[in-house]
Amino acid sequence: MQFIYKAKEPNGRVVKGVVEAADNKAALSRLASQRLTVIELIQKDVKKKFFKSKVNNSDVVIFSRQLSTLVSAGVPIVQGLNILEAQAENPAFKTVVTGLRADIESGLSIADAMRKHPQAFTELYVAMIKAGEVGGILDIILERLSAYLESSEALRAKVKSAMMYPAVVGGVAFLITIFLVLFVIPVFKNIFSGFGAELPLPTRIMIGISDGLRHYILYILAVLGGAIWGVKTYINTEKGQEKIDEISLNLPVVGILLKKVAIAKFTRTLGTLIKSGVPILQGLETVAKTAGNKIIERAIYKSRDSIKEGGRIADPLKNANIFPPMVIQMISVGEETGGLDNMLNKIADFYDQEVDTAVKGLTSMIEPLIMVIMGFVIGAIVISMFMPMFSMGELAGKDA
Repeated sequence: MQFIYKAKEPNGRVVKGVVEAADNKAALSRLASQRLTVIELIQKDVKKKFFKSKVNNSDVVIFSRQLSTLVSAGVPIVQGLNILEAQAENPAFKTVVTGLRADIESGLSIADAMRKHPQAFTELYVAMIKAGEVGGILDIILERLSAYLESSEALRAKVKSAMMYPAVVGGVAFLITIFLVLFVIPVFKNIFSGFGAELPLPTRIMIGISDGLRHYILYILAVLGGAIWGVKTYINTEKGQEKIDEISLNLPVVGILLKKVAIAKFTRTLGTLIKSGVPILQGLETVAKTAGNKIIERAIYKSRDSIKEGGRIADPLKNANIFPPMVIQMISVGEETGGLDNMLNKIADFYDQEVDTAVKGLTSMIEPLIMVIMGFVIGAIVISMFMPMFSMGELAGKDA
């Protein structure tokens, strides 16, 4: 539960804020531990909103950059969080910052406080903050973390923008097709019923599809709903997720893009962690958990086991048959020269450009492909509906 409080600090200054606690008593205890004298404590309205706010990636990116700037300028972390809390526009993220500030004030480390908010801060984020606290270089870590998050967000935006246009055009084409099948074809069917002649095969097929959809649409929707539920249930299993990830990486065109995105993410993340002072074993475990693909996750875990046994990172990655030879060779050189972090970041820079090129190529290929498919489907419907009219015109000409 959340409680809105009005309290007095030891110096007499009155402050307001929000505190999370199990009940009223726990909220009072938590505020007392922060040396606050409670003047007013009200439980926050917990009515569900129709549109519930949530923490977005952009919120975390902006927060990281702003906190990095404040800490680099010598502003104490609690004071910095006070400033960011006042500036936060997203209610969900404002609550996170409030809880973060309260936990740090009560004695928790920054990393442990952030770990309590997994909806905002990933394991990667927490691991880097912990390394910064231990090494006394929090300002440097925040700077690297900000750069990493901005780079990751830019990569995600490229992929989303590439998929947006085909999704919109494909959706519009689907709706137009459904409209023609359900509402336009029945009108032509009524017209053709008075012709008294056998309709061409394409027309009969199209009318059959229209009749089937109109009469059995509820059953079709039920089957589709069941199929979607079944697929989602299968995907949520360990085996199902692994199978889907394997299929996605082997798709003809999209699979290449997904591999490049995965390589860019893996190398950028691991390079940033190693450069920030995170131990290699912990870094690999964190990267594996945030890989987003079970096949790549398994390969990373094998690399971690290889290092534990005195081996190298590159060998298990090579055996996974996912990473190109160039990536394996560069990682091997990085291991041998002791510059693995720099080499990983160079690979990430290269694959960021590769993703950009692949996204542009995919977009330029998908756009005409969708237009051709849409033209074929709608053209087939239109032609099949006009074919009987051509036949009737020929018959009328013969009769004359």
